[in-house]
Amino acid sequence: MKKISLIISLFILAMAISGCQSKPTVLGPEKAQARALDFINENLVAPGNEVEIKDVIDDGSVYKMTAVLNDGNELDIFLTKDGKTFFPEGMNIEEISAKNNNNSNDSTNQPAAEIPKTDKPNVELFVMSHCPYGTQIEKGILPVIDLLGDKIDFELKFCDYAMHGQEELNEQLNQYCIQKEQNNKLQAYLQCFLEAGEGEACLKQVGIDQSQLKNCVAQTDQEYKVTANFENKQGWKGNYPPFNVYQQDNAQYGVQGSPTLMVNGVKASSARDAQSLLTTICSGFNAAPEECSQQLDATPPAPGFGFEGSGSANANAGCAN
Repeated sequence: MKKISLIISLFILAMAISGCQSKPTVLGPEKAQARALDFINENLVAPGNEVEIKDVIDDGSVYKMTAVLNDGNELDIFLTKDGKTFFPEGMNIEEISAKNNNNSNDSTNQPAAEIPKTDKPNVELFVMSHCPYGTQIEKGILPVIDLLGDKIDFELKFCDYAMHGQEELNEQLNQYCIQKEQNNKLQAYLQCFLEAGEGEACLKQVGIDQSQLKNCVAQTDQEYKVTANFENKQGWKGNYPPFNVYQQDNAQYGVQGSPTLMVNGVKASSARDAQSLLTTICSGFNAAPEECSQQLDATPPAPGFGFEGSGSANANAGCAN
């Protein structure tokens, strides 16, 4: 998903209750579709990234529609028939309750293991480059990396499959190679990329040696068959192509989606604001340095690209197959 963030939340995004009417206005399907489309494109997505709406279905007191994002992904949305209340996502109570009951004893729902302590914590962050929740935690962790510097070993890693098309595969190859061969420019590149997802522009802005980058990308692509697997659909996970650069690490840690934060080899649960991430990572020190006592921004970044706004403190939202 490029330069787009449809904020999926459990709460109603827009309430426009005017007053009691004996005969409330009911929009027809075409007018409801137009109203929902205008609301989304004017309020929820960046200019130039408009969505489309198809399949308007009368679902009792609301219209159910399908929003088609500009990367081809689809999202169910709902609008009340008076055109006043928009829901970004429907939730099937019976399905969710059944799933939670089935998973009540699953190890994934157990409390996170205590983070082991070391002199120099090892921090690994697994993301998908275009996952809005991956970019959310990256925006939160950048100030932490900047603050702690070489007091931690940080490595950005990627899930072993991509949910956002070939542009995600290409971007991850670029970021992998920047980290591998031009690591002193990785943070500046990410700071630029997370603003608007404009990778090509950021390569120039940060001063990445593009000849060196292209050689590394070509070698990595050939070694892990990233493009070949995408084109011949070998090793796909359902509808998603593999990205096998960190396949062994994904298997070792049981990484299932973006984001996954590992500290000293243990999956860490943390909110995605800078202060929470600092606290989580600093819990992995034998003797925490003075930087750990500093206060960083405790506001959760917004999902997706861009540093404006804020998002939910929910640490469970992510991109997973």
